[in-house]
Amino acid sequence: MRAVQRGLREGGAMAAARDPPEVSLREATQRKLRRFSELRGKLVAPGEFWDIVAITAADEKQELAYNHQLSEKLKRKELPLGVQYHVFVDPAGAKIGNGGSTLCALQRLEKLYGDKWNSFIILLIHSGGYSQRLPNASALGKIFTALPLGNPIYQMLELKLAMYIDFPLHMNPGILVTCADDIELYSIGEFEFIRFDKPGFTALAHPSTLTIGTTHGVFVLDPFDDLKHRDLEYRSCHRFLHKPSIEKMYQFNAVCRPGIFCQQDFAGGDIADLKVDSDYVYTDSLFYMDHKSAKMLLAFYEKIGTLGCEIDAYGDFLQALGPGATVEYTRNTSNVVKEGSELVEMRQRIFHLLKGTSLNVVVLNNSKFYHIGTTEEYLFYFTSDNSLKSELGLQSITFSIFPDIPECSCKTSCIIQSILDSRCSVAPGSVVEYSRLGPDVSVGENCIISGSYILTKAALPAHSFVCSLSLKMNRCLKYSTMAFGVQDNLKKSVKTLSDIKLLQFFGVCFLSCLDVWNLKVTEELFSGNKTCLSLWTARIFPVCSSLSDSVTTSLKMLNAVKNKSAFSLNSYKLLSIEEMLIYKDVEDMITYREQIFLEISLKSNLI
Repeated sequence: MRAVQRGLREGGAMAAARDPPEVSLREATQRKLRRFSELRGKLVAPGEFWDIVAITAADEKQELAYNHQLSEKLKRKELPLGVQYHVFVDPAGAKIGNGGSTLCALQRLEKLYGDKWNSFIILLIHSGGYSQRLPNASALGKIFTALPLGNPIYQMLELKLAMYIDFPLHMNPGILVTCADDIELYSIGEFEFIRFDKPGFTALAHPSTLTIGTTHGVFVLDPFDDLKHRDLEYRSCHRFLHKPSIEKMYQFNAVCRPGIFCQQDFAGGDIADLKVDSDYVYTDSLFYMDHKSAKMLLAFYEKIGTLGCEIDAYGDFLQALGPGATVEYTRNTSNVVKEGSELVEMRQRIFHLLKGTSLNVVVLNNSKFYHIGTTEEYLFYFTSDNSLKSELGLQSITFSIFPDIPECSCKTSCIIQSILDSRCSVAPGSVVEYSRLGPDVSVGENCIISGSYILTKAALPAHSFVCSLSLKMNRCLKYSTMAFGVQDNLKKSVKTLSDIKLLQFFGVCFLSCLDVWNLKVTEELFSGNKTCLSLWTARIFPVCSSLSDSVTTSLKMLNAVKNKSAFSLNSYKLLSIEEMLIYKDVEDMITYREQIFLEISLKSNLI
């Protein structure tokens, strides 16, 4: 687990004069949550909140899903009212990355509001991915991931809005850009506030270990005269490095020397390795751009017309900023998933467009950054990590019907908006959301169960991932349940059928699994691109007429692999996860969640 924590957690804390860092961080976070709770379902005054909250989507199916969920939230008064909520979908064709999505969003704002948007305070949340590393968020979106918090429960959208509750009051017209699967917590002085009022770009910065810096953006800050570091510092940035090696951090003077932090100040996953004399860096999270910079990017996008490559809002925008920025990074494609022929040229054009634009940095020395974008991170933070639990007030049981869960110092199970029979058992380290489990159901350790309905006797092996989707096929309502291991890599792909032995399902060679299920190795076994074969595109999940049958059948195929016993899938219509998302019936999935919500509400009122 120590290795997992090292990869999962980051953040530092600068000792406050009055309270220990962890106390001031928790109190600041709880104040923001209380303030947001007061605004839910109420009409906000002008300047009190965001003028526009925009969410990006990868395609029209995501756009429909997001709009449907936003509509339901507004109907139930779970969001502040009087705000324009939008979903902006990427154009069809090549993947354009969150940088491309940002450019498209600017164009949509211009079309919707004309010159009016130059006076707006806008929050732009990137949520256009398919969440292949956390598939229970794939169907309805990462920004709608449920949290063990609130009544009614918070999803990532509400938490984002709560944590940024103070920003609009101290922001000039412009756009704050953030991602859907991370959480930024911070504490500053009682009479201090974060200002986004300088020309150009302004980014938040968090103290982190050098190891964390290799997977994030790292700021090379200009020298700082004040010897005493404070919780909040306004700094200017010489240049920005994107996922640099440790050698590059030293080479470009991004590394801060020891003597400021002590070991207890770092609450991140490297705490076991961090010594009093450890060096550290400042890493990125969200950033703001003023309206002038946004208009400059929009004019550039309208001039080029169509994007044919992935642009990164952090790596390609921020690396062009600051007086020390150089063009060399544009040719470095080591961090690029898919390198298009026009990528380097497009990066260079963006660099020359933005060169000379300032990058201001708001250093938050008492802050933490959490990423919840993988199954491992999701399970760790919701069941094992006492820091996040304390800071946010996360609960073991949130808006659910289930007997008390015994608390322990290491980890517990986590139940979110679900109805579980009192005789059902859920082992520590597992998360159950939007599900109904009967009396003879036992869930092993470190499992994720989402949107499922299990009434018959069932034993879910430890480290299982089970997520059910409603489907609309030929105008008929159907169901399919994806089931695999929480550590399976759904993104790993091979180019030929002869190489599928390199894929693993529940830790077992995928070729062996196909034998267990009596399936033949043919091109028809995979959907989509036949030179990119993966568990994501493998047609192995049965389609059933009822939700309970769907879960039961997929559990049988899972247990067959686990127990090395045959279970033929030949008689079933089979889909890949890729296809399940194409056929998904958003309305039925939300209706199922609503039914659980109403039943819990009714029983809660009767108790």
